[in-house]
Amino acid sequence: MLQCKIRPAKETPIFDMMTNTPIQLGYRMPAEWEPHQATWLSWPHKQASWPGKIHMVWPVYAQAVAALARSETVHINVDDAAMEAEAREFLRAAGASGDIRFHHFPTNDAWCRDHGAIFVTRPETGERRRGPTDSGLPSLVSRLRSDLAATDWGYNSWGDKYPPYDLDNLIPGRMAEYLGVPRFEGGMILEGGSIDVNGAGALLTSEACLLNPNRNPELSKAEIEQRLRDFLGVTQILWLGDGIVGDDTDGHIDDIARFVATDTIVTVVEEDPADENYAILQENLERLHAMRDLSGKPFKVITLPMPPAVVYEDQRLPASYANFYIANTVVLLPTFNHPNDERARATLQACFPNREVIGLDCTDVIWGLGAWHCLTQQVPA
Repeated sequence: MLQCKIRPAKETPIFDMMTNTPIQLGYRMPAEWEPHQATWLSWPHKQASWPGKIHMVWPVYAQAVAALARSETVHINVDDAAMEAEAREFLRAAGASGDIRFHHFPTNDAWCRDHGAIFVTRPETGERRRGPTDSGLPSLVSRLRSDLAATDWGYNSWGDKYPPYDLDNLIPGRMAEYLGVPRFEGGMILEGGSIDVNGAGALLTSEACLLNPNRNPELSKAEIEQRLRDFLGVTQILWLGDGIVGDDTDGHIDDIARFVATDTIVTVVEEDPADENYAILQENLERLHAMRDLSGKPFKVITLPMPPAVVYEDQRLPASYANFYIANTVVLLPTFNHPNDERARATLQACFPNREVIGLDCTDVIWGLGAWHCLTQQVPA
């Protein structure tokens, strides 16, 4: 079994010792629909990610924050007090209220799903709130006995596409330090948008992303699978093929297919055979129908339509209804001013009858090559 380092999240480690992997300590990654204590985001500020349009992104982003704040605590990374003040103005205009907390944790970009910590949990041990030692430093024992922990993976901006990303790589540690939870270093490149779990042992991903040589060329498929098992507490790795056209992440799963229940997967399909996504998504659909869960039963597969092609400055953008985010009481759905928006919303509303599915216009947001799932990261309760 692979061994790992577990440390408090401070940049200067207090402890540096070899110990068990998260799975050996009873941790697992919960499904996104399981209870959250919060959603974590990074405020958009990189002009180059939305050239000529970032001013159009801020108001709709603030609407998303306002919807999330009705559901749970919202944490937002900002560079400094000036950025916080600007963000607060947009949130005020959007009518946002509730428990919204700003952190002066500078980032290179806004994609918190990929640069943020991926959290794992285990049953409450009764030791989570043990107090500090006489030295004022958190007790290592209490950290090891926490029921919440952060996994901290390497991030290289989707294969070194958009340097620098040094500030983004510090975010998992800062999140863990603020929350006072242990941090496990995964030891390979992994973005949160490249995986999806059902909370019952299954993890869904894509070959195009995780096996891309621009991520972990030194690791075999079997070695990558083992690290996912060791650090995220999963048992079964389910592989799809290619991602959608225009996706600069090399095929993130959160643009293709998502778990909505332990036994159910929603996946996007392109209905126009002439569209360049048609064959890609049909091949993935065939794979999904062939998949079986740990008991040998087929997964229930529900299809979502694709929006029509969204093209800006002659570039096709990765518009997909699969990039929704599941919060405690709401589901944020990217919409694209097309009748398929309502078809996708109704399909997801049937999957989440106790949550409100909120469609928010992403025709400008998607110019950054991502939508609501890419911008958010859940902190489990």
